Amino acid sequence: MTQATQNSGKALLVLEDGTTFSGESYGASGTALGEAVFATGMTGYQETITDPSYAGQLVVQTAPHIGNTGVNDEDAESRKIWVAGYIVRDAARRPSNWRSERSLDEELIAQGIIAIQGVDTRAITRHLRERGAMKAGIFSGEAATRPVAELLAEVTAQASMEGQQLAETVSVEDAYIVEPKDHGWQGANGDGTPIFSIAAIDLGIKAMTPQRFAERGVRVHVLPATSSFEDVQAVNPDGVFMSNGPGDPATADRQVSLLREVLGQKIPFFGICFGNQILGRALGFGTYKLRYGHRGINQPVMDRATGKVEITSQNHGFAVDAPKDRVSDAPEPGFGRVEVSHVSLNDDVVEGLNCLDLPAFSVQYHPEAAAGPHDSAYLFDRFIDLMASTAEKTTEVSE
Repeated sequence: MTQATQNSGKALLVLEDGTTFSGESYGASGTALGEAVFATGMTGYQETITDPSYAGQLVVQTAPHIGNTGVNDEDAESRKIWVAGYIVRDAARRPSNWRSERSLDEELIAQGIIAIQGVDTRAITRHLRERGAMKAGIFSGEAATRPVAELLAEVTAQASMEGQQLAETVSVEDAYIVEPKDHGWQGANGDGTPIFSIAAIDLGIKAMTPQRFAERGVRVHVLPATSSFEDVQAVNPDGVFMSNGPGDPATADRQVSLLREVLGQKIPFFGICFGNQILGRALGFGTYKLRYGHRGINQPVMDRATGKVEITSQNHGFAVDAPKDRVSDAPEPGFGRVEVSHVSLNDDVVEGLNCLDLPAFSVQYHPEAAAGPHDSAYLFDRFIDLMASTAEKTTEVSE
């Protein structure tokens, strides 16, 4: 990405297949390269752009009006904006909300995020839906005056999302702890004593995830993506969690190796999004890239055990390739039987895994739902129940 300056004038969105869209510069000005994807959420734009899972991507918002409620210091899901670039149709000229502290435009400029407005996001979305997510670039300022052929060459020369190892680039460098008492937990004695402690591997974790655990009395040790099994053992957790995150799960060999050690010790495990893909790989299944992915807060998923449909928040471009027609033995020896627990009602993609002989499960979507519906909040309670039942079995064996 070239040096970013304050927005002004014309901007171009150039797609890998040569399709171009002309609009106006928004946010910072310059060149932004990445994978063009679309997100269908009608709200939650601040949570979207600060979700680390969007690293390396140019995000098209299908909702036409963006920026209406401004930006504040409370709703960010991480320490910065992670989208590589931002594409909107009708950017608000001024925010109007009692919680607004500054405009989205000001925030984009302050963080050097190059964006484009005034383009037909419906047409862009239809194009990506039919032809798939693809390499793209946003060009504004002086960059927008260059010949389109030069811009297209720059777009096509960039690396594709397949093969990208990005979790380590968005993860924290130093571990930190999220305490239940800091999020309203009183405990049985009213002193905020945690009921469990977990190690959460940060692969691009959203701030609301450890908060959801803490609200339920779980102390969360957030550890870097590069953590070893010894690092996990050092915090003496009752369970291990792996978060959402960006990039190709086929590159996550370090995390797959870590999880296999966790599963081998029968430590309770819960994974979401990237964590679901890592569980799939740890069990010996493959992963693959979706045509255009699932991104938004209105994705329907069926729990195959109950037949219940959940409307979920999702953000993923890869999926697990596991048998949906039967309970199967994990291809990786020693991990027992596995079932696909949830499926997408849009395209039948695997949306969850459940281990029948190990205390481990995962889902492909975001139960923390920031922004989004709360249909899946029960999954945090399910993990707590899993840790409790595992602790009871351990106690019985020791006695």
